[in-house]
Amino acid sequence: MSIYKYRARKGPQQVVEGRLEAQSEDEAIDKISQLGYFPIHLEVDTNPIQPQTGPSVIRHSAKAKRKEVTIFIRQLAILLKSGVPILTTLTIIGEQSNSVSLKEILCSIHDAVKEGASFSSTLQWYPKVFSSLDVAMVRAGEDSGALPEALFRIADYHARQEEMISRFRTAMAYPILMGIVGFGTVVFMLVYVMPRLMNIFVSIGQDLPLPTKMLLSLSTSLRQWWPWAILMAAIVVIRQELKTKIGRRTASLFKLYLPIFGKLILKNELARFCRTLELLLHNGIPILKALEVAAPVVNNEIIRDQLREGYKVLEQGGSFGRSIKDSKLFPVFMSNLLIVGEESGKLMDALSEVATSYEHDTDEAIKVMSSLLEPLMILGMGIIVGFIVVAMLLPIFEINVMAR
Repeated sequence: MSIYKYRARKGPQQVVEGRLEAQSEDEAIDKISQLGYFPIHLEVDTNPIQPQTGPSVIRHSAKAKRKEVTIFIRQLAILLKSGVPILTTLTIIGEQSNSVSLKEILCSIHDAVKEGASFSSTLQWYPKVFSSLDVAMVRAGEDSGALPEALFRIADYHARQEEMISRFRTAMAYPILMGIVGFGTVVFMLVYVMPRLMNIFVSIGQDLPLPTKMLLSLSTSLRQWWPWAILMAAIVVIRQELKTKIGRRTASLFKLYLPIFGKLILKNELARFCRTLELLLHNGIPILKALEVAAPVVNNEIIRDQLREGYKVLEQGGSFGRSIKDSKLFPVFMSNLLIVGEESGKLMDALSEVATSYEHDTDEAIKVMSSLLEPLMILGMGIIVGFIVVAMLLPIFEINVMAR
């Protein structure tokens, strides 16, 4: 790749100058035309200077909402497919965006592309906004001359992932709200209501029933500082531990062996990995590079390590499908399909089948779980509140019996 300096005409009277990266003069001329300019002069830059658009720390920490990024990518694909130059496209989308942070990012990208940097290289400056998947797909689209199609695939992928997350959040919203309200109600009864009633019973001097004694002891503990201090200390220790490698691996292993939820987490992670790998391969990215990019989308450390082991086996000439079958972690359904896909040369079809199957299973599991979780929480809260009420009423019943 070489850096070319150019002069080009923008409109009937305005002449612009800049630099860009290209493999040949013909490619450089094509890129200048895509910018919406008419090239006048072109030569290799013997003293290339990489474009700078601000401190790298600021670029690295820049953030934008996932939904805003998805909308941007889709709008970019539509405009580019319509023949609008990329600089004009970035300007139009930046002016229309309501997000201040995204406006600043697009302005920085616009200036860098104008100076000659490739669009994919500028995306790397914002790792919290554009993932390694986005960068790899865009770079492949640039190399193949099919950038709009690559952007459409990225937007569809993000939309599908956001839809799954949205369904999970919607399914869990009511149980979480009910759990918070129920916990608050129980704490209120134990901390404020229970002591006032117990003072009456203690003043009478009557021996309290066992459930009432248990409740009184719990109420007394909650009104002291040490249980809350222990809880806060435990939260801090757990958060710090999760930042370490051992802590993350322990948490990942614990999640995989959770009853009911373990299989759901495993299928969700594998569905995301297979869909990502299929997308990368469909865009013409080599299998080893695609695996290198797809593995980090998996959040579970145990699964990610097993995928990296499969990468090493494939790099040495082995079979990726057989390597994950030997790990015993992955379902036989997935490993057998990948083995058949590798041997038949239809790996993308196999990945698509696995991803679709696990996405469907995850969706069904979320629906069933949300349907069962609501009545179970109602039953659980009813039992807890019922125990509290009975424990408070037992001394009153005993007083009535003694009075008779």
